[in-house]
Amino acid sequence: MAMRIFKGKGVYGAVAVGRAQVFKRQEAHVRRIRVDDTAAELERLEAAKAMAIEQLSGIYEKALREVGETNAQIFDIHMMMIEDDDYNDSIKGIIETQSVNAEYAVAVTSDTFAEMFASMEDSYMQARSADVRDISNRIIACLSDCEKSEHQAEECMIVCADDLAPSETVALDKDKVLAFVTAYGSANSHTAILARNMNIPAVIGIGEEFLNELEDGVQLIVDGHTGTVIIDPDESTVQQYTKKQQEDTHKKALLQELKGKENITKDGTSIKIYANIGGVDGIGAVLANDAGGIGLFRSEFLYLESNDYPDEEQQFRAYKKVLESMAGKKVIIRTLDIGADKQIDYFGLDKEDNPALGLRAVRICLTRPEIFRTQLRALYRASVYGSLGIMFPMINSVSDVEKCLAACEQAKSELAAEGVPFSDSVETGIMIETPAAAIISDRLAAMVDFFSVGTNDLTQYTLACDRQNAKLEPFIDTHHEAILRLIELAAKNAHEHGAWIGICGELAADTSLTETFLRMGIDELSVSAPFVLPLREKVRSISLK
Repeated sequence: MAMRIFKGKGVYGAVAVGRAQVFKRQEAHVRRIRVDDTAAELERLEAAKAMAIEQLSGIYEKALREVGETNAQIFDIHMMMIEDDDYNDSIKGIIETQSVNAEYAVAVTSDTFAEMFASMEDSYMQARSADVRDISNRIIACLSDCEKSEHQAEECMIVCADDLAPSETVALDKDKVLAFVTAYGSANSHTAILARNMNIPAVIGIGEEFLNELEDGVQLIVDGHTGTVIIDPDESTVQQYTKKQQEDTHKKALLQELKGKENITKDGTSIKIYANIGGVDGIGAVLANDAGGIGLFRSEFLYLESNDYPDEEQQFRAYKKVLESMAGKKVIIRTLDIGADKQIDYFGLDKEDNPALGLRAVRICLTRPEIFRTQLRALYRASVYGSLGIMFPMINSVSDVEKCLAACEQAKSELAAEGVPFSDSVETGIMIETPAAAIISDRLAAMVDFFSVGTNDLTQYTLACDRQNAKLEPFIDTHHEAILRLIELAAKNAHEHGAWIGICGELAADTSLTETFLRMGIDELSVSAPFVLPLREKVRSISLK
């Protein structure tokens, strides 16, 4: 057969060359059966749910070992979803009113709830559709007294599927899976996140046609860098990608030699290179990649992964852990940044026509001071365990900063009155994410210790291009002169007023701009942990003279 090339979305940058194995599920065929004893059917349902929860508990423990607490929590959520009142009321109602078997009632409820989630505009909620189907299939399998398929390859293979549920992804034997490819799925799905954390090359959303063309055992090339998958490659293509694989391995080995080295140019200009993380389980990657600190801890993940507002104690424990683990290195924690593309049901936010321009980030904190107060108290309590910086997102005005700083003073006053210790050396900073903030950065710099440029939103607002709209990609120029001028203006004003400035958005990892940022006087770049050493390599290759 001729070589065929397919394009999807790469979610973990690595290359795999190997044989395809099509993932097959043992899906029970669900039929509608009339039952006379609905009470007995409800008992069967409860027994199946208990079995499903026991299975999920085992998967949670495996995920905990392999991908860390934050990523394992999806299975905790699955266990809670099984006990969800609305979900269960629907199943029980169908059994009782229609006198039908539990399998049928679960399947109908699954379709209803999955379609409800899939129709939502928010991408995070859309991804919950797969979770509903996953737990429902598991309950049906338990009702049918057959184990849900836990795929085990006999040799190292590239696993190909229509899509993979999070539980199926974790169940894969990492030692025998070279890569995986799915016809569907999104970069925001838990499956994609798990792939990145399991360090498995993966391409998702490659399309149904790919599976139609595929047979077990055919040779595949998976390029997670570009999202390319090649079926039945010719010999020269195999050699080309095998060489690319070897170059990746060699580059990773060379980068390890940069550990412990300084982030300093050939002519002696130094810059701090920090890491961005989304939860305490990211600390290991920060330390393994030798980052100088954490330039962005996304505190909203504590809220996204909870079914209710995380209380002060919960937050304090998370912040304390990250500060202690970093052993005195700088940790910058961004206050709650939800809204726009990050929605949380229990916040009860109104639907907005333009959510990117709506009630989000610090605007929520300032209009719901009780949420802000809880977070600030937890942050200041944790501050005695390390070197903390608190950063406020979506700042637009002097008034925004004044209100944030006043909230900090109130939190400190309360703690002092209660005799609770906190550090006097906590730095406060703001994100430069809007043209307004960059333009008045001279006034803002005098009020804070540091700036951090969020280039993703700064690009969105400067170019008037919705970053969530894939159709606008041809119009989004991240190197646009206007964006670079705004960053340069913020850098100049920061230094003139005694503040330092970093960049924590995607552009920080763009090595084609590293020299430009150094010439602007950027003091710090914060990137995903795997980019720390490549960025150090780039800095050390530059001469500014």
